[in-house]
Amino acid sequence: MNNEERQKLWEEYSKRKTSDLYEKIIIEYAGLVKLVAGRLSMYLGHNVEYDDLVGYGTFGLIDAIDKFDYYKGYKFETYASLRIRGAILDQIRKMDWIPRSIRQKQRKIENAYQTLETRYGRNVSDEDVAGELNLTLEELEDWQSQTNITNIISLDEFLEQGSESKTDQYFATTFEQPDRIVERQELKDILARTLDTLTEKEKRVIVLYYYEDLTLKEISKILEVSESRISQLHTKALQKLKMKLGVNMDVFTSY
Repeated sequence: MNNEERQKLWEEYSKRKTSDLYEKIIIEYAGLVKLVAGRLSMYLGHNVEYDDLVGYGTFGLIDAIDKFDYYKGYKFETYASLRIRGAILDQIRKMDWIPRSIRQKQRKIENAYQTLETRYGRNVSDEDVAGELNLTLEELEDWQSQTNITNIISLDEFLEQGSESKTDQYFATTFEQPDRIVERQELKDILARTLDTLTEKEKRVIVLYYYEDLTLKEISKILEVSESRISQLHTKALQKLKMKLGVNMDVFTSY
């Protein structure tokens, strides 16, 4: 379907909520579930099956369809993406399968970055951090790969499922309050300044992934490095941004 056909489908469904139209909407946006699940799967590796992520995300899609108000004027794709993402991560949190050792490695890496930046008053390299932790560069990269999922869960922790979810609050404030628009512009400015603290490769990965919506495979071809290397660069960039942005880290999931 093109945009006009989707709009007509929503208009019709808003007037008469039949099971046939409901099923059509689910089928039409099934690809969105796969897209969100695919992007999250890079953090989970082989710990959770891709098909399971799609299953979790489908519940989020259904929840989005049930709660979406077509007449409020915002895009269903944006609303549903947040719901799908939240449903998947909510299930991952409930599973609580992340080993304590990985959580400890995450804290050690974050503390090392903070300690070194405070000590030297500048951005520090991976070599600096590896030295601080008495690791080789290869061992540090292995740690960073293992902690991928802790990064993405911390990014999306603000998305809690429920009848009064923060997804609903986000849309209400975005579309009803002018001061929220100003606040979001300020966050974009903060993000732009924070990106300058990354290395050129880290910055390109973030921009290509979050702003250009490219896949890891596409980014690896552009930068001419392996997908695993792109994943490592992405993880390191998120760790740095998390320290700089703090509570504003949800800026990544808001645009």
